[in-house]
Amino acid sequence: MKLDLYYARRFLQWFLIICGVLLTLVMLIDLNEQIRRFDSEDLSFGQLLGLTFLNLPAAINEFLPLIMILTTIVLFVGLARSSELVVTRAIGRSGIRALMAPVLVSGVIGVLALTTLNPIAAATSNRYNDLAEGYRNGGTAALSISEDGIWLRQGSAEGQSVIRAHGYLGQGNDIILQDVSFLSYAPNAGPVTRILAESAELQDGNWLLTNAKVWPLTVGLVPERGAREHESLLIPTTLTSERIRDTLGAVDGISIYDIPDAISDLGQAGFSTIRYEVLLQVEFARPFFLIAMVLVGAAFTMRHTRFGGTGLAVLMAVLLGFGLYFIRNFAQILGENGQIPVAMAAWAPPIASIMLTLGLLLHAEDG
Repeated sequence: MKLDLYYARRFLQWFLIICGVLLTLVMLIDLNEQIRRFDSEDLSFGQLLGLTFLNLPAAINEFLPLIMILTTIVLFVGLARSSELVVTRAIGRSGIRALMAPVLVSGVIGVLALTTLNPIAAATSNRYNDLAEGYRNGGTAALSISEDGIWLRQGSAEGQSVIRAHGYLGQGNDIILQDVSFLSYAPNAGPVTRILAESAELQDGNWLLTNAKVWPLTVGLVPERGAREHESLLIPTTLTSERIRDTLGAVDGISIYDIPDAISDLGQAGFSTIRYEVLLQVEFARPFFLIAMVLVGAAFTMRHTRFGGTGLAVLMAVLLGFGLYFIRNFAQILGENGQIPVAMAAWAPPIASIMLTLGLLLHAEDG
């Protein structure tokens, strides 16, 4: 038991050290990217640093498999050089038995990443998008889907607008909203205009409204008396068809706890839910994939350094880890495109990775 706790503590220590080093590098690279991206916006260093920190939780969530395999390699190479693995085997404990503590720790980290880190990363990603949109256009743009229809929010220096549509048509680059209403707000003030239209088509920098009726919402004025009807009306917008489609298909800013509701709302609104279904299963399978990364690292490094070839073994472990990571992402893409079942896209890569590495470990242990 004490030996297991020792291995678990060493594994956790190296995990935290590698996390710190990797995140420092990611933060410096991302800070440089923020400086380049907002070069024309005249932001302060504090604002740029804040945007960088908002990206860190998502970076941790994305790089967890790499961190796991590097942690395992560093741990077992160190144990091999200090002959601690030789001593462990000398007291009658197999190498696979010594792996139990790191595997359990990686499983706990995977569960924490699923239940805690994922919602944090989703929240900070959404906050980053809101701030970035505000710095660029003086307002925020957002899209959500509920049982009541589609809700859009667009912003500019002239104010904010909330758009609600009961229907959606999207073919090619065309975005057409049906039975749509616009509610416009002045900067730091209340609503100023309400518009109802039969349809709204997104064109170059404008919404083209058909059969629209406009009500001015001015204090002291009866809205119906000032109402005007238009067969067609142009409303400026900062939204683009690409951004709307990306938002409809984006899964990065959705917490694991909100995915079931998103699937239900998308289904009722008539949108495909397969991307969200695949994402949900992939997140549930994440702890098993992290365990597979630990087994990959151990399969090539649980050998005494006197046999030589440590550098080659480390390289093989990293390459195999990247290969399995690529296969998992490729399977996820196939699942999102409907070419393979959702369960296979999410669960086949981690299970196959665990079985493959267990085979390598058993072969190494039995000679």
